[in-house]
Amino acid sequence: MRTYEAIVAALESLGVDAAFGGAGENAAGLMLALDASDKIRPVIAKNEQGASFMACGYAMFTDKLGVCFATAGPGAFNLISGMSVALTDSYPLLAISGYSTVAWTGRGGLNETSGLARTPDSSMIFDAVCKKDSATGRPANYLVTDPDDVIGTLEKALRVAFEGRPGPVHIAIAEDITDPKIEITNYRPITVHSDPSAPDPARIEAAAVDLANAINAGKRVVVLSGFGAIRSQAYVETRAFIERFQIPLLTTMDGKGIVAEEHPLAIGLFCDSGHKAAWDLFNKADIVIAVGNSFAQHATFDFDDELFVDKKLVHINIDPGEIDKVYRVDHAIIGDARLSFTALHESMDAKIGPIPAKDYRPKDYDERFIIAPQKKLHPGEMVQAISRNLPERGVVLTDAGAHAAWTGYYIELKDGQNFRKPGTYGPMGIGVCGAMGVKFGEMDRPVVAAVGDGSYLMTGFELMTAVQYDIPVIWVIFNDAEFKLIKLYQLSAFLKTGLVEFDNPDYAAYARACGAGGFTVDRLDEFEPAFKAALVSGRPTLIDARITRLALPHYSPDPEGVLSAIWEGIRKRVGV
Repeated sequence: MRTYEAIVAALESLGVDAAFGGAGENAAGLMLALDASDKIRPVIAKNEQGASFMACGYAMFTDKLGVCFATAGPGAFNLISGMSVALTDSYPLLAISGYSTVAWTGRGGLNETSGLARTPDSSMIFDAVCKKDSATGRPANYLVTDPDDVIGTLEKALRVAFEGRPGPVHIAIAEDITDPKIEITNYRPITVHSDPSAPDPARIEAAAVDLANAINAGKRVVVLSGFGAIRSQAYVETRAFIERFQIPLLTTMDGKGIVAEEHPLAIGLFCDSGHKAAWDLFNKADIVIAVGNSFAQHATFDFDDELFVDKKLVHINIDPGEIDKVYRVDHAIIGDARLSFTALHESMDAKIGPIPAKDYRPKDYDERFIIAPQKKLHPGEMVQAISRNLPERGVVLTDAGAHAAWTGYYIELKDGQNFRKPGTYGPMGIGVCGAMGVKFGEMDRPVVAAVGDGSYLMTGFELMTAVQYDIPVIWVIFNDAEFKLIKLYQLSAFLKTGLVEFDNPDYAAYARACGAGGFTVDRLDEFEPAFKAALVSGRPTLIDARITRLALPHYSPDPEGVLSAIWEGIRKRVGV
C-alpha cells in the first residue's frame, strides 16, 4: 500500500466520506487514491481556498471530519483561510498538503517552504492556524518524512482535532515518501474516540443553588445561547430547560435555531444585528446563563464594558480558555453544552416548584414589520420570503457583509433548520463555498447561501464546481453594487465615503453559461416564484436579487440601532 493509499484507507476506516481539494503534482498520488476509493467522494475545487471553506461547511452542523488537501507551496497556503475559520469557529478539520523533496532542502527547489534559501516557512505559517495538542502545548502541525510514521501521525493529529473543543490540524507529506515504489508496511485502521466533556458536579450544584434561589425570589434570568450549543446539538435540552423554568431565550447570530424561533420563549437575537426585545430583556436581567458563547465583538456591542454590570454570569463552555476572557464569571461550568445543560436542569428541578407559563414577547414583536414604500426589492422582505418557503431541515448560510445582518434579523427558523454566518475570523467567501460543503455532507438538506455581491465576487467561480459535482445549492445574491457596511462605517467615522461602489456582471447569464439555473429579480413578487423554482429544480441555482440601496441593515455597535450609531459617530467627530 502506497503512502496516500494508506492515508485514504485510514480515513475510510474512520467513516470519512468526502474530501475537498485542489489539483497539483505533489498531491497527484492522493488524487489517484481518492479517485479509486468507493467510500470517499472527492471534489476538486477551482481554488484550494474554496476547498478549505467547503470542508468547513461539511463539518459545520455534523460530528464529521472535514478534509481538505492541496499540493505543496502556494496550493498548501491557499488552505490557510479555511483552517483559520475552523480554528476560530471550532470545526474538526484535517488539512493534508504536499511538501517538496526533503532531500533537497535548502537548495530552493520548486515549491520549497523550508524557510531556508529565501523560501517561505510553512512550518511557522501552519503552526499559526492549527489547534494545539493539549498533551504537548504545540500546534498539531506535522511534516511526515518517514513512511513508518504516516499512520501514527495521522491518528495523533485526528485525536487533537476532535478532543475537547474541535479544531484544525495539518499533515504535510514529503514528496520523498510518495514515490510509487515506497510501501507502507505498518498500515492499520485507526480509531479516534473522544467522549463529550462532562461538567464538574460541584460546579453544577453551586450554579443550580444560585439560580434556584434567584428564580424562587422572583429575580429575572435569561439564557443567552451561542454556537457551542448548536455544535453540541443541545436542541432538546435547551427547549426543555427554558420551558421547565419559563426562562426567555436570547441567542447570538450563531445560536439561531437552537429552539424554533416561533416558540413563545424564543425572544430573538442579542447582538449588533439584534432585536430590541432581546436587548430589553437582557438589560433587565439579574442573571445570564451563557451557553456555548465566546462573547465575540459583534455579540457584545464591541466588548461593551457595562454589559454585565449588576448582573451575575453563569458561563457554560467546553473551552476553559473562554472563561473570564471578556467578562468576569460568577459560575463557570466547563463541559459539553448538552451534558452541562442536562445536569443543570436536573439539579435545579429538585429545588424549584412548578412555574406558570409566561409570555415575554412584546406586542410589536420587532422583526415582523417592515416599512418598504419603495418599489425596489427590500432585503428584509426577501429574507422573510426565504423564511416562509424554507423546507424542513433547511440551512441558510451568509457571508461577511450587510446581507448577514438582514438575514439574521429577519429569518425565522423552525425546528431542524440551521443558520450560520462567518465567525470571528470573518472571511468573505466562506458562505459562498461553505454552503457546498454543507450540502455535500447531507445531500437531503436544502441549502441556501444568502450572500452579498461583494462576497460572491470573491469565490463565485466555484459555481462551476457545484455544477460539475451536482451540488444543488441555491445562491441568493444581495445585489446593490456597493460594500454597504464599509460605506456606513465610513459615514459614521469620516463623514464621507470612497471606493465602496463597483460594477456587477449579469449573474444570471453567468450561471446559465456555467450550466446552472439563473434568475434575475428586482421585486418581491418576482423573487418568491424564482426561489420556489430553485428549490424544486434539483440543480445549482443562482438568484440575482437586485435590492434597494435605501434600506439600512440592523447592524450597529449601538443597541439602539444603526442611525443612533451614525449620529453618535458624527457627534464624536464634530465634538458635540
